[in-house]
Amino acid sequence: MVHDEMRLEYDFSASRPNPYAKRLKKQITIRLDETSIDYFKQEASEVGIPYQSLINLYLADCAANNKKLKLTLV
Repeated sequence: MVHDEMRLEYDFSASRPNPYAKRLKKQITIRLDETSIDYFKQEASEVGIPYQSLINLYLADCAANNKKLKLTLV
């Protein structure tokens, strides 16, 4: 049975918070150089996932393993 009209009101009193809400991604703007973008696009095409997901996985791994960047100032 298909209804052609939406209800005027919905009862959400028995609803519960999304248990995955803290794991949702947050949209940001970040400036990356073209070489880095090209690198991740190439890597992503080889493994078959979107390049933005690959960048997120890489950064998440860095955060999870508390990796520190070793900078050498010239």
